[in-house]
Amino acid sequence: MIGAVSCPYFRRALGWCVPIGGLGGLIGLGGGEFRLPVLMYGIGFDARSAVPLNLLTSLITLAFALAVRSRAVSLASVVPHLPEMIGLLAGGTASAFYGAHLVSRLRDSHLVRLIAALLASLGLLMIVEAFLPFQSGDLLPASATAHFIVGAGIGIAVGLVSSVLGVAGGELLIPALILIFGADIKTAGSASILISLGVVSTGLWRFWRADAIPRGRGPQRITTAMALGSIVGATLGGLAVAYAPVTFLKMLLGCVLLAAAAKTALAARGSN
Repeated sequence: MIGAVSCPYFRRALGWCVPIGGLGGLIGLGGGEFRLPVLMYGIGFDARSAVPLNLLTSLITLAFALAVRSRAVSLASVVPHLPEMIGLLAGGTASAFYGAHLVSRLRDSHLVRLIAALLASLGLLMIVEAFLPFQSGDLLPASATAHFIVGAGIGIAVGLVSSVLGVAGGELLIPALILIFGADIKTAGSASILISLGVVSTGLWRFWRADAIPRGRGPQRITTAMALGSIVGATLGGLAVAYAPVTFLKMLLGCVLLAAAAKTALAARGSN
């Protein structure tokens, strides 16, 4: 963990979170997978402290992204997808409890390795999606029950990833909503934010109950800086959602995730 947090750390956290928050508003992500390496390596928090702080900033980013994004993408568009959304939310919130418990029990070295593996997987997913865009297509029968059950199963995986990384899980939710449930990409982004708000809130509450959220002036200042940057970025990204192409951005950010995973893996090896 860090000691006293100096102004350069505050500025660094603020500066990094503007583009990260922009991604949240533009695509429908919380951006936590990009903030986690900043918290761990740009600022100096250990993995166990970085995860709940990341989750807190993800919640703020999602809330503002939804508020601004709803001007360009009507929330009424998600209504036909309510059965799977409820299932995704139910599965995600249930597993978020276990994910937070898992983080508190893992040794730091094991947690860092798990973070590296998840970052690499999400990076590869983004790059693949940039080259081979997901095509919308409903693979399930027109049954609200079937959509709910499948959604709950996917939500369990999303909730675990959310709690372990402190992320919103949109990288998994958006492809699932497009490929399996037939949503278009803009509707999937808005639905992802709504689901993620519930999952992230549950995971954050679980960390709070376990007294696992870092306190003190340093973490408070960094969280404030990241929240401010995320608000600015989410606002800009939400306003740009109707116009901006995202293919190149996804590919670039996928490469950033792979680089972050490699650095995290090297850090875990060096700590042994």
